[in-house]
Amino acid sequence: MVKKLASISKYLFLCLVLLFVYAPILILVVYSFVDTNTIGKWGEFTWEHYIYLFESEKIMPIVWQTALMALIVAVLSTILGTLGAIGIFYSKRKTSALLSGVSQIPVINAEIVTALSIAVMVSAIGFLSKETYLPLICGLMTLCTPFVVLSVIPKLKQMDNNLYEAALDLGATPTQALFKVVIPQILPGIFSGFLLSVTLSLDDYVITAYTKPSSFDTISTYLYSLNKGGATARIKAAFWALTAIIFLIIVIVVIVANIRAIKAKQES
Repeated sequence: MVKKLASISKYLFLCLVLLFVYAPILILVVYSFVDTNTIGKWGEFTWEHYIYLFESEKIMPIVWQTALMALIVAVLSTILGTLGAIGIFYSKRKTSALLSGVSQIPVINAEIVTALSIAVMVSAIGFLSKETYLPLICGLMTLCTPFVVLSVIPKLKQMDNNLYEAALDLGATPTQALFKVVIPQILPGIFSGFLLSVTLSLDDYVITAYTKPSSFDTISTYLYSLNKGGATARIKAAFWALTAIIFLIIVIVVIVANIRAIKAKQES
């Protein structure tokens, strides 16, 4: 009896946690199919928000430029973070511990500190104008790169180092051994770091607001700048549809990744 109660309590707690995390997203998904611009007011089923999202000349350019920015930052952060993780892993113990601690500072540090630091640096360096995209990219890379490092290092610890040494013994150069032996083994960690970087870049507001050019807007900065009014309410409702699309894409990616992992485990 006690075991059954413990098992029920465990699953009940898990369901409450999942409900707390996903209920707000599910509410937005549901209201993206309702002909209302206000959460709490019910209406009839409609595709109006999705139609307005794709036909709007204001929203879609912002969505595409945000996605492009996120991809650029994610690619650069993944390359830098992967190289940094490999360097940390193969360094001497004291050096590795020091570099690992330093790389985690941006993770613990408040985003506002990073944003202000980048903004002050841009002001201090005269030739680096804030109207360029470089401060924005550098600021977001400062945020994303440590998460790539944290994703790759566990995979480096799990891999078989004997394969790397065997490749060197068989005549491979360190570069060949890196790309043909090490990289394939840590590829899941690199992919995870890339996805984290994309998510953080899409979601970030603080660093973006302080470092972006005045003529550039992302989804987060655009939503924050919206004023109250009928047109604004309709624009915000269109972003409910965007939320549903992003959530669906993430769910599909997670399901496909899990299916591939299960098949790979069964084959091995």
